[in-house]
Amino acid sequence: MKQILALALSSLLALPAAHAQTQVTPYQPGLTPDGITYFLPRTYVHVTVTAVKHHYTPGEYCQYANRHLRLPHVTLTETDEWTIEGVELQTYGLADPTQAYTIKLNSKTAAPLVSLTPDGRLLTVNAEQEYTEPQLSAAKVEQLDPAPLESANYKTQDILLAGSTAKMAELTAAEIYDIRENRNLLTKGQADFMPKDGEQLRLMLANLDTQEKALLELFTGTKTSERHTFVFDICPEQAAGQTTLFAFSKYLGMVDVDDPAGTPFVLNIQKLPSVKPVYVDNSGKQKKEVLDLRYVVPANVELSVTSGDEVWAKQVVPMAQFGQIEHLGGELFNKKFTTHVQLSPVTGGIVNIEAERPE
Repeated sequence: MKQILALALSSLLALPAAHAQTQVTPYQPGLTPDGITYFLPRTYVHVTVTAVKHHYTPGEYCQYANRHLRLPHVTLTETDEWTIEGVELQTYGLADPTQAYTIKLNSKTAAPLVSLTPDGRLLTVNAEQEYTEPQLSAAKVEQLDPAPLESANYKTQDILLAGSTAKMAELTAAEIYDIRENRNLLTKGQADFMPKDGEQLRLMLANLDTQEKALLELFTGTKTSERHTFVFDICPEQAAGQTTLFAFSKYLGMVDVDDPAGTPFVLNIQKLPSVKPVYVDNSGKQKKEVLDLRYVVPANVELSVTSGDEVWAKQVVPMAQFGQIEHLGGELFNKKFTTHVQLSPVTGGIVNIEAERPE
């Protein structure tokens, strides 16, 4: 009996939960029963860092380079060395979900033609403006050097049949000296088989140079270079402050921001002083703001990327989130005027505004 009551009670408790579920759909800006709803933007910072990685691979016979070829400074271990080429700053806008507004339509107001970005930012009113996505750099890796020569393909039969690495190194060095001697004989015109013309001579010398380079790399090793592009997207929230983007090591490249092996690179943000606009009428009295079309008077912000005392990038840009939201009065959108407004999709500020009387 107790089991039956417990089962019935659990069934009753489950019923309200099933009926209480609510379908939630994403908010979509645009034309609504109340008017035209849109978002103001928030300004983001796109940081592009370009660095070059130099990779050294020691040669198979690197330990014999000084003995056979008198090359005393050959590195015996594999190493990487990184250098930063440059840092670039770029701003772009995305919809700010906390700044949603509606242009209310009524009988006394001329219905405006409005264009929005795909994420709902207001672009134009009573004007046509084609929106293009910002061209932001992407993370990538580019090979700067041609592929190294396959040195093993240039080893002679005697080198391959040698019984030890030391003997192989000795025979390889002897082959390098023979190549150099043959090149000298060709350039002096004393070779046993001289080319018939200058083009054939050029090809023979080029072939000897390739052979020497491939065999020499068995002692000196090879170096390759890659250009790495790193990107960071930051939405500044404070009008003054610092954000550590990454840490950089000469031998490790990009490392974690708290890794002591790297030097921190910091994005500095500083809002510059600005003058707040005041609405006044002809009598000099403060005028009440009309709740109509909202736009942003963006604030100028100084951005810089620094590493210690070194400044890698610095510029002043307008930003929406540190600016001030203002209104365009209703008199600009009545039936006496046709007002054309163009807003910046990055800052929400007015780019162009024109008012004309309809004929």
